[in-house]
Amino acid sequence: MTSTQRSAPLPVSENHYLAGNFGPVAQEVTAYDLPVTGSIPDYLDGRFLRIGPNPIDPNPETYQWFLGEGMVHGLRIGDSRAQWYRNRWVRSARVARALGEEWRGGPWRGGFDFAANTNIIGHAGRTLALTETGARPYELDDELDTVGPSDFCGSLRGGYTAHPKRDPVSGELHAVSYNPLRANLARYSVTGVDGRIRREVDIPLRGSVMIHDFALTENYVLIYDLPVVLDLGNKLLNRFFSTHSTPSPLAAAAMSLSHRVQPKNLQLPYRWDPSYGARIGVLPRERTAAKVRWFEIEPCFVYHTLNAYEEGQRIVIDAVRHPSTFVNGHNEPTIGVPALHRWTADLATGRITEAPLDDRRQEFPRVDERLIGRRHRFGYSVARLNVPDTRSADTLLRNDVTTGTTEVVSFDGDGEPGEFIHVPSGPGTPEDDGVVMGFVYRHETGRSDLVILDAGTLDHVATVHLPARVPNGFHGNWVPTA
Repeated sequence: MTSTQRSAPLPVSENHYLAGNFGPVAQEVTAYDLPVTGSIPDYLDGRFLRIGPNPIDPNPETYQWFLGEGMVHGLRIGDSRAQWYRNRWVRSARVARALGEEWRGGPWRGGFDFAANTNIIGHAGRTLALTETGARPYELDDELDTVGPSDFCGSLRGGYTAHPKRDPVSGELHAVSYNPLRANLARYSVTGVDGRIRREVDIPLRGSVMIHDFALTENYVLIYDLPVVLDLGNKLLNRFFSTHSTPSPLAAAAMSLSHRVQPKNLQLPYRWDPSYGARIGVLPRERTAAKVRWFEIEPCFVYHTLNAYEEGQRIVIDAVRHPSTFVNGHNEPTIGVPALHRWTADLATGRITEAPLDDRRQEFPRVDERLIGRRHRFGYSVARLNVPDTRSADTLLRNDVTTGTTEVVSFDGDGEPGEFIHVPSGPGTPEDDGVVMGFVYRHETGRSDLVILDAGTLDHVATVHLPARVPNGFHGNWVPTA
């Protein structure tokens, strides 16, 4: 163990995204041979990685969770041991300056230093920290140190998404990205197993909107065109520009000024506009934008898709539906209950229907990723069921979309779970044969655990006890050893 972090009182702040387990940690920690309760399955050989915001010197009056500098937390597991734990800031310009290090170049070509804080994946032998809004990923090495920004071997034009999806048959990465300076366009891209983008399609939208996620089936890509509109002139650069609903005329000026804008003073440039409407686009994966078919739906927002699949001429989409978001300011993003929902688009009739699947307040849905774009039965998400006056989760759900039943794992008031991911026990095994795992913050110790549960029964399998706290964050993935 090269350094440790003693449990300490949780941060206190009037900004709830800087208080409790949302608050940042101050140290980078490396620890070896971590203690384990239970037995880690011998088929687990790889790294569990999760990323989230960990701001440096934030402004409590303006800070929002989505904008903090990214920090990666990782566990190396093999030979039924927790071999190491590391947490590392992604070395954006702001982090590098704060640590007295040299910056290795930024993810946005105009010099805008947007933290990679939203997702972390492995692809083509690289570890990539991801964000959105036109920023390129940062590449990390196997021990989570920053290599620098990645342009996918020179093939990435502009930025990328925080939520690519890997086709389980081809191994290719599919993505739908957006850039506020590219105005009314979404970009669909396909990255080969060699790490190079082989296909791009620009898709016209009604306006300039936030697109955090999308959906994929065997033959189609599904685009969300929803009423969270980008208002860049009004929110981000209001000293320089008047309000514009579509910020494309601002591109040159914004890029020239971007190096002056300090991340600690940024506010999210999004607003809810129900008059914009809401629709889902269906694009055949190998066709042009002219072949998109749009299906109008009730106004809502989707941060995260569980999965989608084809059923004859129908396309089924399961996702967490937010009734609205960004209505009352950037620190109160959601009004109403985000719940698991299903849309069914009929390509033969041109109609779409929708219905709730589970009405509990939940987010961060995950599926067995061998079934991306294929029919699934189970989805795992975290929920807030027992302590209604907090923004933290307290429960893990397993929704069975075939039977309509839900199994619940409560952390009994002592735990705050983050996103749980599914890891199969081997190739070709059933959907519920494997484990789900995620970080859980423990109030009693002031530290976090990696909790591993049986995917079929949700029984306890193993707990890895960390020497540090993992703040509430965003997304993670299991990266198997090559």
